Amino acid sequence: MDSGHQNLARAADAAVPGQAERFANLASELAAAGRGFYERGWVLGTSGNFSAVISRDPMRLAITSTGLDKGSLESSSFIEMDEQARVVHGSGDPSAEALLHVAIVRELRAGAVLHTHSVWSTVLSGAHAAKSGVEIHGYEMLKGLEGVRTHDHREWLPILENSQDMTELSARVAKLLRESRGVHGFLLREHGLYTWGATVQEAKRHVEILEFLMEVLMRSCTTVRPEKV
Repeated sequence: MDSGHQNLARAADAAVPGQAERFANLASELAAAGRGFYERGWVLGTSGNFSAVISRDPMRLAITSTGLDKGSLESSSFIEMDEQARVVHGSGDPSAEALLHVAIVRELRAGAVLHTHSVWSTVLSGAHAAKSGVEIHGYEMLKGLEGVRTHDHREWLPILENSQDMTELSARVAKLLRESRGVHGFLLREHGLYTWGATVQEAKRHVEILEFLMEVLMRSCTTVRPEKV
């Protein structure tokens, strides 16, 4: 971003009361969530990225700087970016997948977007890619998803083909979310899970629920169940 655009962005931010404090609070929440995901093996290496909405008009997101070890995240690991994924404040660059975060926030008015790279999501998304998704039904843990009140709920977890063209992929994500209202997440094929929530804590809960359910599905495929008598 050139200096003129930077000055305009900073002037806009200065007009929003509490912007710096909100960024700091969200960065702290996201860092804590990311460290927890690392400990569970869901974001090993430099995988995964996390964001939260600082303001909507203008759109400003706190998002992980690219290439970081998620087990060592701190508040300083986050930068502030605009809806074009241009850095407004902070040191570093946003993830190449930053435009996917923007698409999710725009389409769903989500408050936070979390992306994990677990073994289970990688294997499951490859195994079910031909069906463009996987249905999850009958598990009590489904009630941890926002708005779900019964284990009898049928959750559809869509699977999208991955791409290195983030403009094209973000457009497909936006189209998916417009056509699949009510989903709580989606998978990129042999890549990982994206989920979201109104708050960082709600999004974190959705990660925990969906990661649990994906592990159950994959383990159940390799476990011989006893015959009913």
